[in-house]
This record gives sequence, structure tokens and C-alpha cells, in this order.
Amino acid sequence: MSNQNRQKIVDSVPQKGFLGQPMGLFTLFFTEFWERFSYYGMKAILVYYMYYKVTKGGLGIDETLALSIVSIYGSLVYMSGIIGGWLADRIFGTSKAVFYGGISIMFGHIFLAIPGSVSMFFISMVLIIIGTGLLKPNVSSIVGEIYSIEDRRRDAGFSIFYMAINLGGFLSPLVVGTVGMNYNFHLGFGIAAVGMFLGLVVFILTKKKNLGLAGKTIANPLSPSEKKKVYTYIGLGLLIFAILIAIAIQTGILTFDFFVTVVGILGFLIPTIYFVVMYRSPKTTAVERSRIIAYIPLFLASVMFWAIQEQGSTILASYADKRTQLDFAGMHISPAWFQSLNPLFIITLAPVFAWLWVKLDKKQPTIPQKFSLGLLFSGLSFIIILLPAYLGGSNSLVNPMWLVLSYLVCVLGELCLSPVGLSATTKLAPAAFSAQTMSLWFLSNAAAQALNAQMVKFYSPATEMTYFGVIGGASIVLGVILFLFAPKIQGLMKGVR
Repeated sequence: MSNQNRQKIVDSVPQKGFLGQPMGLFTLFFTEFWERFSYYGMKAILVYYMYYKVTKGGLGIDETLALSIVSIYGSLVYMSGIIGGWLADRIFGTSKAVFYGGISIMFGHIFLAIPGSVSMFFISMVLIIIGTGLLKPNVSSIVGEIYSIEDRRRDAGFSIFYMAINLGGFLSPLVVGTVGMNYNFHLGFGIAAVGMFLGLVVFILTKKKNLGLAGKTIANPLSPSEKKKVYTYIGLGLLIFAILIAIAIQTGILTFDFFVTVVGILGFLIPTIYFVVMYRSPKTTAVERSRIIAYIPLFLASVMFWAIQEQGSTILASYADKRTQLDFAGMHISPAWFQSLNPLFIITLAPVFAWLWVKLDKKQPTIPQKFSLGLLFSGLSFIIILLPAYLGGSNSLVNPMWLVLSYLVCVLGELCLSPVGLSATTKLAPAAFSAQTMSLWFLSNAAAQALNAQMVKFYSPATEMTYFGVIGGASIVLGVILFLFAPKIQGLMKGVR
């Protein structure tokens, strides 16, 4: 997209009206809020639904297998963003991608709300994976479109947008988690479906007035001849894929361990291919190539960060259920409620970080320095959670405040890395690959969760000190290394701060 077209889109969006930000942020804020309400509400009870016994309303899946499945599911959710980004960039634009994605997510949650078999469960997972891949990267791309590159409200705007994610993430475990854990898992999933429906309503009713041309421009449209070829290749690819899956199932090759390995390889192979394709594309300028090189260490840092943060819905969810004293301060705590801690702290602290970056202006840490701080804090959060076992042994129940402190420290890292990463991605992205670069950002989360699907197998109460210590220590070391190389990386960004 040319700078002239970018400015035309910005001019079509009312630039005041929502917390000092463009009015389009209102539409995107509440669309994202309800989508995240549905997603995190579902995820707050998903692992428990999987490993709880059938007599308790669950599926009765082995716990370690359930933890791996949740990680692989999370990886595929973010991996599908590559497809969503490509479709938006080449075929129907980001606005339609958001709408189609919301429809798919809603039906995925409806399928979860229907009591059924394990097969029904996996069908719902496929629908949510496809829908999130269409919606998640593209709604963030539209946020980038409503600001000019020079607009210094941009980072603050992304921080406000990030609050929508976490406001939905805070409320949903309390609502969906309470209903799902105390009454019925399927009723909880039904509430998640209603959340996505409300998000679609907000988007449809307000986008014309608030978003203007944002989301309507196709960044790199296919020519008619290219469309014919692409549709042919997609059809053949799906057919070959279906045949290979059928053969693998019949021959016994397609085991879950094999599938985890394949997804793990794809989690790193796909972003590598995308980096190469974007770098070598004739549509990428010399300045954009330099920015792509600068983006690589940020991507790897993001993988390390999310490998820790995403274990909040797997390892730490199990830790809350089985290792934590849930009768505390005269009340019984639902293990699903701990999923609200991360977004609660972000809601509380995001305005502080947004104010801080604006206040510091040109004196604020550079993007690579903020990423290094993110790694340091995430590593410390895992060091904190190993202390209870060191102090009291691995058999005693842990005071819930240890989990609270661990989540808090990890959130400090998240606010240094995640909203900054969203904003940096929109600024560092080559013009011809805008939505796809946002998909690449979410692929760092896919790679992290694919890695987690392997790592969770090594966790047990007997190994938890080693588990948390090795992973937390690795994050701290990588954070120090990134901080040392921050000036060099900043130079490769060619003026982007």
C-alpha cells in the first residue's frame, strides 16, 4: 500500500472521539473485547473439560495429553493467522476477514455448547482455529491503518486496544469459568458463543461510520489469472491433504505424538519461509529489507516470552487445580479464576505504561530494549513459582499468593513486549505484506505453544523446580543478550522507534 493510499485511509477515519484516539478505535476495541471474552472464557475451562472425568462432565482425557492438546490447539489458532492474513492481503481485505472469522468462531463455540463426543469437540476446535486465524491478525492490522506512521498516539492507541483484549479476558473466566466449573461445561461454552455474537453486532453496526476506508483496501490483490491458479492450487492441496490424512489414519502413522512433532516443525518452518519470501520479494524495498532483518530477533524474543506466558492456561492451570490451596481467606477459589489474573493486572497497569511511553516520548526505551525487559520479567515469573517447592516441598498445597505474584511479574513483561510488538509490526511491515506481517507476529505465539506441547511432558510436581528454573533462567539470559544487541537492532529499523 502506497503512502498516499495510507493517508487516504487515515483521512477517512474520524480522528477524535474515543479517549483522545481515532473513533475507529471504538469499533475495534469492542469487537476485540467480545471476541476475547468468548475465546478466553472457553479457554479458562477447556483443559479442565478435557481431563476431568466423564462423571464430572468432562471428556476423561489423560491430563498430560490434555495439556499437550491445549498447547497444540493454541499453536494452530495462531498459525492459522498466516492463512487469514494472506486471504486479507490478496483476496477480500481485512474487514471481511474479521466478519467471516467471527462467524466461524461463534459456530465453533456453539458446537462446544452441544453435549457430544470427542469428535464434536475436535470439530469445534477446527472452526475456532479457522475463525481466529481470520479475525485475530486482521483486526489488529485495521488498528494500524487508522493511524498515520508519524502519529505519536499510535503506541498509546495499541495499549488501549490491548486493554480490550484483557478486559474481555478478565471478565470471561469469572463468568464462563464460574458457570462451567460449578454448573455445566457446555453452558459455559454457550456463554462464550453469545460473546462472539455480540462482537459481530458491534462490528457490523459501527464500522461504516467509524472505520471509513480502513479494512476495505486489498493490499496486494490477485489478478484474475492469478485467482484462477490460486483456487486450483487450493483445491488440489486440500484434496491431497485429505488423502494423506486418510492414509496416515489407516496405517497408524498419524499418532498424537507424530502430530505434535509436525506442528512443532511447522511452527518454526512457516515463519522462516515467510521471512525469506518477504525479504526476497521484488515488492520489498531496501529499507524494508533492513527492517525485516531487525524484526527477526524481536520475533525470537517473542517466542521465548509466549512460551512462558501461555503456560498460564496449561501448566499453571493444572498447578492452580492440584497444587494450590483453594480454600483461602474464608472463601473457595475456583481454579478457573486464576485465568483472570493476567488480564486484571494488564487492565490496571496498561494505562500506566501507555502514559509512561507518552511521557518519556523520545527518551523512552527503544523497541528492542522493551523486548529485553519483557524477557527478564517473564523469566523472573517462573523463578518465583519454583520457590514454594523449594521452601515447602512438592507435596504440600501452595499459598495462592505465589501464583498471584508470578502472574503479576509476567504481566510487567507482557506490557513491555506485547502491545509494543503489535505497534512495531505495523511500522516494520513491508507495504505489500502488511496483514501477513501481522500474521507473522502471531506466529511467534504459535511457535511458542508448539514448543510448549513438547515441554509440558516434562512437568510433574517432582520436577517442577527444575522445569520452572531452566525455562525461567533461559528467558533471563536471552533478555540480557537482546539488551546488549539493542543498539544494533535499532539501527537496522531505519528510523522506526
